Amino acid sequence: MSRTAIGLPVRAVLFDLDGTLVDSVADLAAAVNAVLAGHREAPLPVGAVRGMVGNGIAKLVERAFAASGKPLEGQTLDEAVAEMMDAYQGCLTERTVLMPGAVDAVESLREAGLLLGLVTNKPQDATGAIMDHFGLAARFGVIVGGRADLARKPAPDMLLAALAQLSVDPENAVMVGDSAIDVEAARNACVRSVLVRGGYAEADPDTLGADIVIDNLTALAEALLAPRDVTNAIA
Repeated sequence: MSRTAIGLPVRAVLFDLDGTLVDSVADLAAAVNAVLAGHREAPLPVGAVRGMVGNGIAKLVERAFAASGKPLEGQTLDEAVAEMMDAYQGCLTERTVLMPGAVDAVESLREAGLLLGLVTNKPQDATGAIMDHFGLAARFGVIVGGRADLARKPAPDMLLAALAQLSVDPENAVMVGDSAIDVEAARNACVRSVLVRGGYAEADPDTLGADIVIDNLTALAEALLAPRDVTNAIA
């Protein structure tokens, strides 16, 4: 068991995926633009799609069509989401890359004896395929992606399900993410939070209420494993 810079005993670290462990926005943009093209809508810039990621595929599609001036709802939205799922399944890892320091951070925490979990709103099948592609799946004790039986982040359900599988209490866990959704989900689950700069959050990470903010994943092991004053831990 480790003790963080904020004095919290830690047994498990939960990671977000998009914008935290991987940068998948180019593949997501390619898929959503393929769907928009099928509806005779202009493509969106990758930068615009970046700000739409975080609440799952359905919300991404909803936001994309709203930004194109053709908001969808009901069955029409459901059909567009199904189209997006098909398009994205064909390009899951074509342009997706690991975030800087991701593998080293994961390995450092494992070597320290911490249990690892992944909690993401991305659909479970797509999540598993991406984790397998980068050789990360075997390093995690549990992978919880978006599925029908669990409310998505920022609800606490996915985090609590992951911790239950790891047999770790919320007070002994930390959630590592890149957005306000991750901070809120952690707070709702009574889990401490770490935000990593450089993800998909539009707001300044320092304003989102995380317990610790770090510049990149290279700083994660030190932030969690080296006891020091919290004011010095915040980048």
